[in-house]
Amino acid sequence: MIEESKKGLLRLLKGKAYSKGFFKLTSGKESKEYVDGKMITLSPEGAYWTAEILLDLIAEDKVDAVGGLMIGADPILGALAAISYLKKKPISTFIVRKKIKPHGKQKWIEGPVPKRGRVVIIDDVTTTGGSILEAIKIVKEHTQCEIVKVITLVDRLEGAKEKLEKEGYHLLSIFTINDLRNAGGEHFEPSQEPTGKRATSF
Repeated sequence: MIEESKKGLLRLLKGKAYSKGFFKLTSGKESKEYVDGKMITLSPEGAYWTAEILLDLIAEDKVDAVGGLMIGADPILGALAAISYLKKKPISTFIVRKKIKPHGKQKWIEGPVPKRGRVVIIDDVTTTGGSILEAIKIVKEHTQCEIVKVITLVDRLEGAKEKLEKEGYHLLSIFTINDLRNAGGEHFEPSQEPTGKRATSF
């Protein structure tokens, strides 16, 4: 079942999320390839398959909660919470803010994150690992949780794994950019931008 989910998710990523052109990434780097994870994690099939695979990956970890930095982790976490409940294996999820709101409770972490417990940090697409490390830092500052696993949907293979290992965390990727490059099927080619113009990711 999980292998079928991975095959379906890979086809979806190649067909709907992977594109070539000129892009500025969140990390500040420029790239000729872009992976728009939200095109997949906000789609019915993609959300379901991603949640199925993640549940399988953390099944033996005795996890209390799963979280990640907004906005890449948001749709994954919603799907994960719902599917885990349907499978009678409910897992709480939480969202880490990039900055606190100037009103309300002014929380860095939204959702039922435990003060102590075993948590997993996730992201949709990882380049240098900055978003994951930012989420880990905030979780460590505001809780006494143990980070037991770090997972990304797609690793672009541009240093995230090595950076996280230096901090004592192993990055587990469901796919790498090479998987998308080598997958069958068509990928979307964006219209050509005028010379010198760059498409920017957010």
